Amino acid sequence: MFGSVLTASASGLRVLPVRVEADISDGLPQFIMVGFLSAQVKEAQDRVRSAFRNSGLSIPSRRITVNLSPADLPKSGSRFDLPIALALLLAAGLIPSSALTGVMAVGELSLGGGILPVSGVLPTALLAREEGCSLLIVPSANKSEACEVEDLTVAGVSSLRELMDLLESGALPEPVKKERSCGGLNRYDVDFSDIRGQATAKRAAVISAAGFHNLLLIGSPGSGKTMIARRMPTILPELTRAESLEISQIYSVAGLLSEDRPLIETRPFRHPHHTISPHALAGGGRQPVPGEVTLAHRGVLFLDEFPEFSPSALEILREPLEDREITISRLSGSFRFPASFLLLAAMNPCRCGYFPDTNLCTCSARDISRYVSRISRPLLDRIDLCVQFNPVSLDDLLGAPGSELSSADMREMIRFAREIQLRRFSGTRLHFNSEIPPQEIGHWCRTAPGADRVLKAAFGRCSLSARGLHKILKTARTIADLSGEELIGEAHLREALMYRTIDEQYWRI
Repeated sequence: MFGSVLTASASGLRVLPVRVEADISDGLPQFIMVGFLSAQVKEAQDRVRSAFRNSGLSIPSRRITVNLSPADLPKSGSRFDLPIALALLLAAGLIPSSALTGVMAVGELSLGGGILPVSGVLPTALLAREEGCSLLIVPSANKSEACEVEDLTVAGVSSLRELMDLLESGALPEPVKKERSCGGLNRYDVDFSDIRGQATAKRAAVISAAGFHNLLLIGSPGSGKTMIARRMPTILPELTRAESLEISQIYSVAGLLSEDRPLIETRPFRHPHHTISPHALAGGGRQPVPGEVTLAHRGVLFLDEFPEFSPSALEILREPLEDREITISRLSGSFRFPASFLLLAAMNPCRCGYFPDTNLCTCSARDISRYVSRISRPLLDRIDLCVQFNPVSLDDLLGAPGSELSSADMREMIRFAREIQLRRFSGTRLHFNSEIPPQEIGHWCRTAPGADRVLKAAFGRCSLSARGLHKILKTARTIADLSGEELIGEAHLREALMYRTIDEQYWRI
């Protein structure tokens, strides 16, 4: 007797179809599982046996062979428990032979016959739709996640016995029709109007959020760097439906989606501590999982106390900042994870934190150079904007409430520039100005007549690299968008240059 059911295997962020086949034949009683299986998958036979027994079912005392095909694809995790059980039920004749036609299933079994949630259900649901499945069976705790995929019938079950009743009755659930929201804004407890003064830093935050440009905040302790960073989520552009699904698939594979929040609708804001290891930042493990650079995809990676991160962790950022993805190689293969994020970093200008105020700073020139050199020039070259925080005046601190620019005001400015970029990049793979590749700079970043003389004057004087020049043009493109200008003008280039060269007083000491 033979039975098979379709399931899916997660490999990095990829989800691939797997056929679970079960054969019950004459011979000495034994349970054999084959198909390039990890120890977790091989343990499924014990969970399946106990789940059958405690659900009032019995496995025939005969030779049982279970194969997970294709046999050359590595398989790991507990998501294969349920499809193995279904294939055995079909092979034993306990459910109708047609019950699993066009069905995909994933889920973990408890010893008592319960069906437990697994990770990676959202990309599995997308695969089921691509494979033309008529039904996807998932644990009930994962049902809301799977139902985010349109045009797919989903059955959420909590026990093996409940699933048996569903298959025997043949009554499929109705496809769930949900209200689709695209990037709804959350209510935040903080607002940019809480920050007094620092108009230049706020302007840089608007430019950074509008074009997704990397931003470095430099200033003495208590000047407002972390306050501005923590308020960035209040002004980030809204997610499109495609971006929301892309981010949600990452969080689904990482096991970070909850039952009451099956779809990520706001841009991620990741804030790892400076003691984070390079592997946690980049991702990895025997079976690689996403790290912080991938969890921040389409969102913000905020690194406070920037120079306090280990040099090996910081240097990991260089490739994803340039390529917008990270590749992790293991014996089992290479895994590519998306990593298109906005890097937001904050740091003191020296160890004591008060340079260039010579009345307070106790650091020597050598001390300052040693401290800032923890941020290498190649990494610094990948940062579009740099802002120095000045001490806030007493008049600003005691100013009347409501006199400062609010997050709502800044968000409206950013939405205006974002709509321009959406129209500009419609039909392309690009999302923001910061993503324009070098070979397309001339097409997307056209300057007004005579404006490029600013760049010519600055190129030699500021020792700009080719990457630095491109970043200035892309930043100027965003500044022009905020002004509603079609061409990049001289004023836009001068402002972009100001943010690009402000760091020179620290790294050239």
